[in-house]
Amino acid sequence: MPALFTLPLIAVDIGNSRIKLGLFEAFPADTALPWPVTTLTLSGPDWPVEELLAWLKALVPETPWQIASVNRPGLQRLTEFLGKHRPTTPWRALAHDDLPIHIALKEPQSVGLDRLAGAVGANRLKRSDQPAIVVDLGSATTIDVVSADGAFLGGAILPGMSMAARALHDLTDALPLIAPDDSAQPPALGISTSGAIRSGLYWGAIGAIKELVKQLSRDMTPPPRLLLTGGGAESVVGHLGVDALHVPHLVLQGIALASAAERP
Repeated sequence: MPALFTLPLIAVDIGNSRIKLGLFEAFPADTALPWPVTTLTLSGPDWPVEELLAWLKALVPETPWQIASVNRPGLQRLTEFLGKHRPTTPWRALAHDDLPIHIALKEPQSVGLDRLAGAVGANRLKRSDQPAIVVDLGSATTIDVVSADGAFLGGAILPGMSMAARALHDLTDALPLIAPDDSAQPPALGISTSGAIRSGLYWGAIGAIKELVKQLSRDMTPPPRLLLTGGGAESVVGHLGVDALHVPHLVLQGIALASAAERP
């Protein structure tokens, strides 16, 4: 197996609706996680090549890319981009064994690499005697548990707000397609059909997350570190208690950490 790249590198998270990239230059000694110097988010399967080229213009072409993907067509499109526009750039698609975390499941290869990368980052933010729960609000919302000794234990997966909105539109005759606003908090009382959908999507998501966190935390001692990431996290974190922490680049940081940590 080829060695993982060391810093500096570009960490890439290929999801089902977005691709996120971050440039990491060093592992600072004074913080738990490395922070990206600059980031870029590309939306949709036909993301604009020009936008990525503009972001890369100031970066050294030989800076390696370390990629975690849960979307095979997305990975293929990105690697074709590299072959055409950055042919001297070394890149590597991470495998499950590359991430420095024990996966305590019967089928570890079935777990999304983004979920594992978030758990890797969580291990740097929790106390050594403390479990953690990672909530990632993306195309799907994942709620994952990391044990006190740092193992990935599994979790829950439910539709994200945009996915639920598409299902309401596609599986009914008259409901409109609503694009949820990640930064907006709609009133609970919808006084129009679109307002009622926005309310149900937003407050329904918060209710589901709260209940799942409650159920997953039931037997945890001490209480878990609660971390939120993903596109919808910022507007939700304030409803999950004063100890909930928004970590916007947690998955990218976990991808970068794969270069520095020993395998379990």
